[in-house]
Amino acid sequence: MSDRSATAVVLGGSVAGMLTARSLASVGVRVTVVERDALPSGPEPRKGLPQARHVHQLWSGGAHAMEELLPGVTERLTKAGARRLPVTTDMVGLSPRGWYRRWAESHSMLLCSRDLLDATLRAEVLADERIELVERAEVLGLEGTAAAVTGVHLRAHDATRRTLRADLVVDATGRGSRTPKWLTALGLPRPQVREVDSGVAYASRLFRAPEAARDGFPVINVQPKPRAGGPGRGGVLLPIEDGRWLVTLFGTRGGEPSSSSADFDAYARMKQRHPILADLIARAEPLSEVAFTRTTANRRHFYERMARWPENFVVVGDALAAFNPVYGHGMSVAAQAALALRAAVQDHGWGTPGLSRRLQKAAARPARAAWDLAIGQDVFYPGATGAGPTRAERLVAAYVDRLTYTATGSGRVARALTDVMALEKGAGVLLTPRILVAAAVGPLRPALSGPPLTDEELKRAGLQ
Repeated sequence: MSDRSATAVVLGGSVAGMLTARSLASVGVRVTVVERDALPSGPEPRKGLPQARHVHQLWSGGAHAMEELLPGVTERLTKAGARRLPVTTDMVGLSPRGWYRRWAESHSMLLCSRDLLDATLRAEVLADERIELVERAEVLGLEGTAAAVTGVHLRAHDATRRTLRADLVVDATGRGSRTPKWLTALGLPRPQVREVDSGVAYASRLFRAPEAARDGFPVINVQPKPRAGGPGRGGVLLPIEDGRWLVTLFGTRGGEPSSSSADFDAYARMKQRHPILADLIARAEPLSEVAFTRTTANRRHFYERMARWPENFVVVGDALAAFNPVYGHGMSVAAQAALALRAAVQDHGWGTPGLSRRLQKAAARPARAAWDLAIGQDVFYPGATGAGPTRAERLVAAYVDRLTYTATGSGRVARALTDVMALEKGAGVLLTPRILVAAAVGPLRPALSGPPLTDEELKRAGLQ
């Protein structure tokens, strides 16, 4: 960009906010990140990010976008203890239709604690001299009119107030976003919103893995059966840095886990479809009490559909679309959206009329893909929506169920499914002639009778 005076304010200093700040700075914009918390200097918990205590993973579609925005960041994360896990080679997963086989690598995940990921990204982004951080500041509202936003009103920790003006304001404040109220205060209508809430609750706990299993152990994933007509229960074990396992157990409305540490092991053994998680954590050392949350609803604001949209304003991350975290798509969507914003500015030019609408549509595209994946499952749980799944959703789910069944014994179909889950390709790859034929034929290998852990892995975990 030739305009060196271009400015932006990004509200929120988590993954979505930091990556958005980086994307704008990379096209010459001077960015101020406004954060309500005091951000830690290293990989430590913070008050405004309670979800950090539950499982997180960065799918390869998000990791590639993050790497493009911050070259070398993946290597820095792995040096700090993060692990690149090949999918489905190092995954032991029980699908709604049976155990998946461990096929050759198709994609990958980046695994580490959320604290480590945030700290690494934060350090990389804030090293850019074009990006400034304002901490311990609350956003009170937008400055501007229904036609254009010109800044934000802030209240600092000492109660002083000021208006921070900018050429672009980006809301990356997460699930608690107040953009709908801010827009109505400017004279704009409230956006269309859809919520699909399975009522799922999460209980998570950190463990020290058995010494022999602290390196290279696979992810363990027990998935629920969303179309079984009752509560869904599942759990995930993620190997993270420092030889630890982060284990999250979850259950939907009527089948929720307890917030008590005393009940954690019993839920893993008695309430799950398979006791593999209970067997593993019985031989591991608990390092924390249980962290519990019910803040898991899928909620999407359709800002890109609004008939009127102000210039100089964009909404990204969970403030735009928040997902049930079991699918692990939130951070990947944030990274892809940040990359899409940069491309839109490069394509159309800073300050061009209608740029903010183009930016909003760009941010919505990766959110739409993850949204379709999440609600395609969650809409079937009792009470998730007032009207239940639509006829179209039932038809799509029946086909995906057939693909899931086929993937238990077909590497081709398993790869196509991971293409979509990793946010590397759109859902159209599931409708190609060869996948349609494969789905009609069904699995090419017989069903597995138990989790596909190797003898060596069983020994290392103390199960043999």
